[in-house]
Amino acid sequence: MPPYESVLSDNSSQNPFTTDIELSSASLGGSVVSVSDQFFAEASRLLLPEPAQCLKGQFGPNGALFDGWETRRHNHDFDWVIIKLGTTGTIKGFDIDTSHFNGNEAPGASVQVLHITEGRELPEVHDARWTEVLPRVGLGPSARHFFTIPETRAVNYVKLNSYPDGGIARFRVYGNVVPVLPESPSDLFDMAHVFAGGRVIFTSDQHFGVGPNLILPGRGKDMSDGWETKRSRQPAHKDWAIIKLGSPGYLSHVVIDTAHYKGNFPQYCELHAIYSDSDIPPHSESHTPPSTCYPSSEKEAPTNKEDGWTLVLPQVHLGPHREHYFQVDSAGKGAFTHVRLTIFPDGGVKRVRVFGSKVSASDEQVPIHNFEDIYPSDMTLGDVTVEEIRPSRRQVPALPLTPEAFAPFGQVIQSYVDIASAPRSVKVTPANFGTSTKYHKLSLLESSYPDELGATTGISVYRCQPAEVVMNGTTREVTLNALERHPYTNQAFLPMGQDKDSIYLVVVAKNGPDDRPDIGNLRAFIVRADQGIVYNKGVWHQPMTVLDRPMDLACVETQIGNGEAADCEVIDLRQQGSVERVVVQIT
Repeated sequence: MPPYESVLSDNSSQNPFTTDIELSSASLGGSVVSVSDQFFAEASRLLLPEPAQCLKGQFGPNGALFDGWETRRHNHDFDWVIIKLGTTGTIKGFDIDTSHFNGNEAPGASVQVLHITEGRELPEVHDARWTEVLPRVGLGPSARHFFTIPETRAVNYVKLNSYPDGGIARFRVYGNVVPVLPESPSDLFDMAHVFAGGRVIFTSDQHFGVGPNLILPGRGKDMSDGWETKRSRQPAHKDWAIIKLGSPGYLSHVVIDTAHYKGNFPQYCELHAIYSDSDIPPHSESHTPPSTCYPSSEKEAPTNKEDGWTLVLPQVHLGPHREHYFQVDSAGKGAFTHVRLTIFPDGGVKRVRVFGSKVSASDEQVPIHNFEDIYPSDMTLGDVTVEEIRPSRRQVPALPLTPEAFAPFGQVIQSYVDIASAPRSVKVTPANFGTSTKYHKLSLLESSYPDELGATTGISVYRCQPAEVVMNGTTREVTLNALERHPYTNQAFLPMGQDKDSIYLVVVAKNGPDDRPDIGNLRAFIVRADQGIVYNKGVWHQPMTVLDRPMDLACVETQIGNGEAADCEVIDLRQQGSVERVVVQIT
């Protein structure tokens, strides 16, 4: 008889699988392959991620309604359901949940598993390949029954047997994903994704939505399938989640998605990273585990005065119901195994994507690397290459434009299909007798020209031809030849009459200590044709660069108009000794 241990609970507080992956969840793609009987309630409900609901007093054509799987009475053998897991994984245990089934619950259950390679014959109920991992165990009414087992080999099918018949509300299979990773260390991928082996191993609070939701596929369906903390009442409060990456790797950029969180998104976030051999790295003194943390065993964990966490994304604003793309500051900081997302002061986040490239088998896996010593000069690390720190070549990833990421350089001019997605600071009102929606003063005009120069404000039009694009594998590259700035005025560019599928490229940099562009902190954005941009006064930027097809852009600016440097300063990067070539990558 296979060994197991059981825990009976009327709630989730005793769940021994808080940091494990629910391999059977419909959110991961878990599905019912076949079932012996589902007369009263369909077996597919076993795999729903949300808790079972009480439907007391509600009836359908076949009788009382229950949120779960329920079979007919008087079975002389047993009922069964065969489930394909959302992804191949090793199993550590089960939650057989009979919530709200009282008097009609299944009194017993067992579980069998197997692995079938793609293209092989699907399993049947009496298939000789089944291996029992949980022997027949007793179940009680309206309770969660947790069973831990020795971790199995990799499997992708399970069979739940119900003795002899009755109802089970939810069946949750917990374990670890067998990671699916790119073969090449140069390939960029989401290192936090559940299918890559990512795991959310700590949260400070998950009152309304659990941490493991952060790394699920897709963008979810509503607020029920994200990570959401309770409202804080203390000043300077913060919440955080720690994600163990599927593989040690080098970070490129992150996506923080607040989909469906329209009135309860966090105001700010920041991201730290660490290289650690521990499942849960040492906690910083600034991030002492609170009493609400998961797993609860971390409440007594010590903090570390020698903070090993590295800040890779300083505190940035977040907005409602949107994906936020941020390039991280990780160049030269080595490989990482974990990231820590901190939100201020509280709220909900739907998904976190951490893009980067894995450490190759030949790399020395230590916290800090000298890229030049480890990699040949032509080795590409996803969107960010070793050559980024070489004077001869620098590569910058172009990310979708969002107001929050562009805020250090200027403003984004756009409307929103869902008004609730607009930044909270934007005033939105009806206009034109209710036929329009007005987004007020998304940017203000600025000019600090001395009066004697006679500068005036006007609107010009730029007709831009597509830039030369070079293909590098599946990635498009555009060479950055020049940067310019306008020392006395901000400058707005607004696409005219373009399909929103058209795009243009924006590359920006702040001024460096030598009064030249800070090339080490270049940022690049892919901008849709239904978005305009405003460069702040004095921000270095690439001359307008459109992709694929010609584009007309209206330009609002203040100018003298005689070609003086007071209007526009230009630096030709091809003539700079420190930087010979800058390439923007468009994936």
